[in-house]
Amino acid sequence: MSTIYSVRRKHLKNYLTEQQVDVVMITDPANVFYYTGFNSDPHERFMSLLIDTKNDESYLFVPALDKEAAAQASDIEITIPIWDDQIPFEVVKNTIGSISQTVGIEGKAFSYFRYNSLLEVYPHIEVVDVQPFINTQRKKKSKEEVVQLKKAIEIIEKVLEEGIKKIEIGMNEAELTAELEFLMRKFGADGPSFSTIVLTGEKAALPHGSPGERKLQKGDYLLIDFGVIKDGYCSDITRTFIIGEASERQKEIYDIVLQSNEAGINAVRAGVPLKTFDIAARNVIKEHGYGAYFNNRVGHGLGIEVHEEPSIHHNNEELAERGLVFTIEPGIYMPEDGGVRIEDIVYINEEGNVEVLTSFPKQLQIL
Repeated sequence: MSTIYSVRRKHLKNYLTEQQVDVVMITDPANVFYYTGFNSDPHERFMSLLIDTKNDESYLFVPALDKEAAAQASDIEITIPIWDDQIPFEVVKNTIGSISQTVGIEGKAFSYFRYNSLLEVYPHIEVVDVQPFINTQRKKKSKEEVVQLKKAIEIIEKVLEEGIKKIEIGMNEAELTAELEFLMRKFGADGPSFSTIVLTGEKAALPHGSPGERKLQKGDYLLIDFGVIKDGYCSDITRTFIIGEASERQKEIYDIVLQSNEAGINAVRAGVPLKTFDIAARNVIKEHGYGAYFNNRVGHGLGIEVHEEPSIHHNNEELAERGLVFTIEPGIYMPEDGGVRIEDIVYINEEGNVEVLTSFPKQLQIL
């Protein structure tokens, strides 16, 4: 019986056959999960889905301590354990024998050390990068994947709703971060999808700053950017609040960012260049004189990983397609003053129209 994973592998195999790639070694844990259903971080140990196109065989090589978990979660029939005292590519060779010509790897995931180790065992092969095809395949989300993403979004929005109730003047960023990450687990997340960002006051001008000892004070910006993993899929949302009382300038900057966020979302549809969405959001900020304070792309793809294809920046000529899921997250960051970011997750549906998957209120909230 076909599974979603076997269907995905079939598309990959067809590509490999067309490109005359004899064997592919998928080693990125996110891609192993995408093609097999087994979701695991092997750390420094070797893990690979190996597809032999000549003999139409698939193997899942995993650290020995993960053998049972892999056998239960994956739909690959042949699971090969590798013990810590074994040389991974020797185990591969003992399993599949010689490789006549070409091995496909993921250029972003396959390290130089691993590349050299592969050539020690298979010195006469040619190595080619299959990453672009995998990126293209993963980029378009199925209905089932969108359902999984919505679960992760539902959890993080519930965390945010409950988390802001715990905010008190005098607590520090690290304390609030701990409260939020406790709620993630309480509400069913498998963990955070990235290091939670909680920044207050002038620190909110650091787009990817780290929570620390800075205490919440009246009149502060409070920027919260976080997400969770649920069943292998990620969420990512940002909301910015004001503590106690907002100045007129803070209200003005917030309103500009909100207009920018909505302009970016309203531009989203299939068939136009991805840069369109960035430009639409960026122009709002530029027109208000804050263009120099918006120094990042407007969005990124989201799925099994919190940052994946496509990249939504003002030079990306690639056409938007049905099935894409990505963020729209403009911001204004004023050094030594503070910053505002508003981030939503959008989906281009089967009709080619935008659906906003996040629903947490965006009007300015003064806590």
